Amino acid sequence: MNSSNNSPLASTRWRDLRLVLRPFFAAQPRALLLGGLLAAVTVLAGMALLGLSGWFITATALAGLHAATAFTFDVFMPSAGIRLLALGRTASRYGERLVTHDATFDVLASLRVRLFRGWARAEAARELLMRPARLLFRLTSDIDALESLYLRLLVPAAAALGAALLAGVVLGFMHAGMGLALALWLVVVGWGLAFVVARRARRPAVQRAHAIEALRARAVDLVAGQTDLVMAGRIDAQREALMNADAHLAKADLALNRLEAAAGFAYGSAGTLTLVGVLLAVGALVSEGLIGAPAAALAVLVALTATEPFAALRRGALDAGRTWLAVRRLAPRMAPEEGNDGATPRESDAQVALQLNGISVAHAGSPVDVLSNISLTLAAGERVALIGASGTGKSTLLAAIAGEITPRSGSVHAQPSCLLTQRTELFQDSLRDNLRLADPQATDEQLWAVLHAAGLEGDVRSLATGLDTRLGEGGLGFSGGQSRRLALARLLLRPVPLWLLDEPTEALDAATAHDVLHRLARHAGARTLLIATHLRREAALADRLLCMRQGRIVAELQRGSEAFDAALRSLRPD
Repeated sequence: MNSSNNSPLASTRWRDLRLVLRPFFAAQPRALLLGGLLAAVTVLAGMALLGLSGWFITATALAGLHAATAFTFDVFMPSAGIRLLALGRTASRYGERLVTHDATFDVLASLRVRLFRGWARAEAARELLMRPARLLFRLTSDIDALESLYLRLLVPAAAALGAALLAGVVLGFMHAGMGLALALWLVVVGWGLAFVVARRARRPAVQRAHAIEALRARAVDLVAGQTDLVMAGRIDAQREALMNADAHLAKADLALNRLEAAAGFAYGSAGTLTLVGVLLAVGALVSEGLIGAPAAALAVLVALTATEPFAALRRGALDAGRTWLAVRRLAPRMAPEEGNDGATPRESDAQVALQLNGISVAHAGSPVDVLSNISLTLAAGERVALIGASGTGKSTLLAAIAGEITPRSGSVHAQPSCLLTQRTELFQDSLRDNLRLADPQATDEQLWAVLHAAGLEGDVRSLATGLDTRLGEGGLGFSGGQSRRLALARLLLRPVPLWLLDEPTEALDAATAHDVLHRLARHAGARTLLIATHLRREAALADRLLCMRQGRIVAELQRGSEAFDAALRSLRPD
């Protein structure tokens, strides 16, 4: 039973690892391979340098005991080899650090771009808004955790294997059995200890990652929601939650520190045993006259340095739990993209702006449909309003058309569209860059034109720095009416034939709302408008009303009919 349960789990882990490693190595395959080779060369050069130095010192000392050997001993070739190895080790170390870190940072940057593109898919934006702290953690800490996968696991493991092979070859020339035994011992013990450390570190490493995530999220909640927490009498509870997360983090750190100390002791003990074993072996070979003292010094020093690369695996093994957690979290976003999410652009009929064919939508984790079997056709240039009580699915329908939500069934065919939501999203940036979200190539003349059309030109020109004026977080510095006009200017700058408007003047005073709607209607031109609203002033822009109830379109009313006028009067007035 246990093996059958572990097999699917292991299969899933390796599948996730492949999904993450594929783009990881596809970005910089040559640089990553070169970095690994340079790391191995650095280790081998260090071993050869110390081994040759030990041989040279011992051989020189022995040669100096007799005048005949002192004059015939060649000191130039070994010393030249030592200098060459020293220079080569320095150059390879510099090149390894330069290549591996540069390649790793480039790969991590490309993975972040890949995640951003994944969050541009249907439903991802809503998930981002629901759990910003968690997804920000994916973008930063989880991506950074993949650095350990290459720099602290794969590269040291490859270098350690090279060290074991070199030590085995060097000692194998003295005695084949001793060389083979040393190589096997180094690989089995060195990699085995790393495996044991990685398994034991997985739980506290995962707990540490979760604790850091919780600590950040609760700290942000405490700062951002301080006023609401005080009013609700929950400020002390939030502080307690923050302290609890910090306590869990401290506990995980303590467990990892203890494990690191134990791992250091284990690798130190393994190195000592290795050195003792080689000393005894070479001592026996020297006593039997099979090798000389210089060769014995070479063997001992090579064995001594061969254990160091394995000890370097300790840090990567301790991080392995966090790395596996990051792999599991990121793998779904690394899967190959299958088709296009959301609305499919319609090219066959220029007279039809939007066509819905029996779409049904349910929120993630809910068996209940928010929208049920909705079919709808909008002609190009038509202005239609979706009306109904709150919770009937108006905003969800617009989100499905815009591609923010993937329908559970049915199809959506639409011309290129732009969704103006109830909330104006402004960023801590200049006015110019806030506007250029709609068109990155827009000139200042175009920006002033849309500001004039939105009725905001005078306000912006009165500012000392004009378009260079920086807004605070969330558009701080602009009133609600100014923010809505800025959103309207951004909408006008977006060259799309279909506008999706979700209560565009909600929370504005009557005068500002009427002015915004007047400008919107005037500059819409031949564009198609689909407006979700429960306000009379917004629905009055439409030539057709679609009445929604419980996720269905239950009535369709044309302008000029008594039913249209009655439905309009039933909506909330200014």
